Amino acid sequence: MPKGSTQKVPIQTDFDTLKARLSELAHFSSVIALLDWDKQVYMPKHGAELRAATFSYLAGLLHQRFVELDADGLLERLRHELNQNKLDADQTVVVREVVRTFDREKKLPQKFVQEMAETVARAHGFWEEAKKSGKFQIFAPHLEKIIALKKEEARLVGYKDSPYDALLDPYEPGMTAAQLEPLFADLREFLVELLKKIKKSKVRQNPKMFFGNFPLDRQRKLNELVAAKIGFNFSAGRLDESTHPFTITINPGDVRVTSRFNPRDVLYSISPTLHEAGHALYEQGLPSEHFGTPLADPVSLGIHESQSRLWENLVGLSLPFWKYFYPKLRKEFPKPFGKISLGDFYQNINVVKPSLIRIEADEVTYNLHIIIRFEIEKGLIEGAINPADLPKIWNQKYKEYLGVTVPNNGVGVLQDVHWSSGLFGYFPTYALGNLYSAQFYAAAKDATPNLEKAIEKGDFSKLLNWLRRNIHVHGRRFSAADLVREATGEKLKPEYYKKYLAEKYSKIYRLE
Repeated sequence: MPKGSTQKVPIQTDFDTLKARLSELAHFSSVIALLDWDKQVYMPKHGAELRAATFSYLAGLLHQRFVELDADGLLERLRHELNQNKLDADQTVVVREVVRTFDREKKLPQKFVQEMAETVARAHGFWEEAKKSGKFQIFAPHLEKIIALKKEEARLVGYKDSPYDALLDPYEPGMTAAQLEPLFADLREFLVELLKKIKKSKVRQNPKMFFGNFPLDRQRKLNELVAAKIGFNFSAGRLDESTHPFTITINPGDVRVTSRFNPRDVLYSISPTLHEAGHALYEQGLPSEHFGTPLADPVSLGIHESQSRLWENLVGLSLPFWKYFYPKLRKEFPKPFGKISLGDFYQNINVVKPSLIRIEADEVTYNLHIIIRFEIEKGLIEGAINPADLPKIWNQKYKEYLGVTVPNNGVGVLQDVHWSSGLFGYFPTYALGNLYSAQFYAAAKDATPNLEKAIEKGDFSKLLNWLRRNIHVHGRRFSAADLVREATGEKLKPEYYKKYLAEKYSKIYRLE
């Protein structure tokens, strides 16, 4: 039917047509996701150039197909029905969210989308090389091009106050820099004060007691056990190794996670595995019957991070979790754990010490890493920071906020994969995820008698089932803010996270 036709088409017919088109787009996305996973796990170095061209072609094709959803007026007709409140509940969610994404994507020319995809695909290899050597200049020209493209993206899609808002919105819809700044300022003040108290504590820890000789094949088996026990379905996913741990969804029956391994430190892999498995549990818990539609999509990256941070920290660094898993760790690696008590083990896995590496940071200092990145990203996109000055500014902020000296760029400004992937606006979702996670976990405990007793016995199903019912099943039915209210009965309250940290670390460090 020509676009703009006045001929009446039944709502269900239009909706079924939209679902069929979305299914086609989902298959395209699955191919791109599989190629991305291969790029980060198995692709040989010399495959980067042609892979970048492939990404560019497929991303452009996917974008073109998406903006053609309305070529015959389909979306406009459904938009009209949406505005007239004539759609049922599921139809409302799908049309509302597709229209929202469509209104953004149609502002991006196909040529721009292809250039962005090719640029980030090519940049990844240069980032890896720069990270290994510590030479920022290897990656710098590629990063400068990515930043220029992200500024152009913000200009194309439009914004009200800060261009950074346009880049934040795809990851945390509705969130703005103006909302984050006071939230992060308050969080920073609390964390700095708690850190000061911890530094004055006479409690001393020595995580180096955990070092030893841990064959990688046995480490992988242990990590697979941990992931499977908390609910990761290995018949619908797999665990591999990559430079930077990540989770990627090919389709509902194929959710892949990666971790990293150190032959001297078995604990180096367990937290990343729990983190990525938390992401995967969310993806595996989304309603597969709605695959390809917003009803089977995560609501936001902050909510996604709440799932990974909940399993990694609130569960994975808890005493109940290790009451179950520590005997297994001891059995597998009697040296050195056979001589370390559970109490000493728990104390030392929860050491608080400002460090260089974000993904290795403790719970108290982690969000300071995120606040640094938020401030830098915002400055880059708003033009207040010159990309050439990044190493200097990065090092200054790490000294000021965390009191650490950055010895080289490999463990400094080059440590994260996100900027090489063009993921500006992503980092704040980590801190938001921490705040969401504490509130969700508190609600789960209130609703589930003896939840932590069950965890002590290795029963993680009670927690997973609560998350399935209250978070995963909804897809994008609610906004992040509304989902928090739906699941917990309250709006987002950072006090839950502050209380969690204050109570836990006051006990560990015997604070007054």
